[in-house]
Amino acid sequence: MAMSDPIADMLTRIRNAGRNRAKMVDCLNSKVCRGIADVLKSEGYINGYDVVEDGRQGLIRVQLKYGPRGEQVLNRLTRESKPGRRLYAGVEDLPRPLQGMGIAIVSTSSGVLSDRECRHRRIGGELICTVD
Repeated sequence: MAMSDPIADMLTRIRNAGRNRAKMVDCLNSKVCRGIADVLKSEGYINGYDVVEDGRQGLIRVQLKYGPRGEQVLNRLTRESKPGRRLYAGVEDLPRPLQGMGIAIVSTSSGVLSDRECRHRRIGGELICTVD
């Protein structure tokens, strides 16, 4: 069966694995999903990720991160722009989740970036998701 939204599938897999206290989770490989994983790693929400070849599209193996007492680092992962309703934001309109303690992940012409990096470079784009 064809998947209509691989980004939402990746975010749901990460959310479910975090609730189950899994150490890692496999997601389908795509350029945007690798960009999302890269932003999550650079912002400290995951330990890392590896691209695993499986003879087809490939997989992204994400190593989840937990706090010192086992609490989740990713509390809320929300998909903002959806296939039925795309959401674009200029640099002035980018949200600040948790008054700057969370991040927004944005797909720009320069690749997938966090909202802080977008403000620094003064570019906007499609608001993919927010992380609280």
